[in-house]
Amino acid sequence: MMISTTELQTYLDIATEAALAAGAVVQSYYGVLDGVVEKGRPGDLVTQADKASEAVILDVLQRHLPQHGILAEESGNVGNSQSEYLWVIDPLDGTTNFAHQYPSFAVSIGLLVADVPQVGVIFDPFHQELFRAGRGLGATRDRRPIQVSQTNELSKSLLVTGFAYDRRETPDNNYAEFCHLTHLTQGVRRSGSAALDLAYVACGRLDGYWERGLSPWDITAGIVLLEEAGGKVSAYDASPFDMASGRILATNGYLHAALSNELMHVRSIPFSGNNRCEE
Repeated sequence: MMISTTELQTYLDIATEAALAAGAVVQSYYGVLDGVVEKGRPGDLVTQADKASEAVILDVLQRHLPQHGILAEESGNVGNSQSEYLWVIDPLDGTTNFAHQYPSFAVSIGLLVADVPQVGVIFDPFHQELFRAGRGLGATRDRRPIQVSQTNELSKSLLVTGFAYDRRETPDNNYAEFCHLTHLTQGVRRSGSAALDLAYVACGRLDGYWERGLSPWDITAGIVLLEEAGGKVSAYDASPFDMASGRILATNGYLHAALSNELMHVRSIPFSGNNRCEE
């Protein structure tokens, strides 16, 4: 489906308006929360800030684009379910961090058009950093162009990953991958925000990212940002990325094959015990 540059720019500006407004709401709740609850799985939290932020985003999108569909983390499907335009929003990515006043969280707003990520805005209200991208429009941080790093050896790389809420119940919990790659690189970080992980790879602060158990609202915006910054996104085995799988490998491109090979090597080893850090 072809979209004009002018149309994409309009959508990018609307997403930016929504993200900045939601970010202000999120920051107003920082450090003064009550009523933090679990949504059914241990560690899967929702706060007043999540709900208030989402309400602001929905208001902006529905006011400007009432004909579009929306998939929101807290509200589910909203608006026109038949539209090929689907906004995918996470009003507060990194809720656990936010609830503990750990400053790693963001508002993430992405647009899928016929299931293809086309627009992405990620706003970190604590550090006041705004990441934006549109397909063919490039990627920016605070309105200045960004690009991925040029690190081309795993031994010189800094990676990031995360762990899904079901990590206590499944042996496929990413522990083995984390430990294996910690030995091969300069380090592996865990920020607790998939949106910021992708944004940081896009702007060259980190060299690669992988994770499982993700939802579309976690990564849609970040995929556009990373690819427009020159990075690469795929499945673990380097085949085309499948949003429904919940798994993503995202790198600066230079490390993609090497990181994919290591992930597949770890996954070829039978799971045992609690998948401790063993070679």
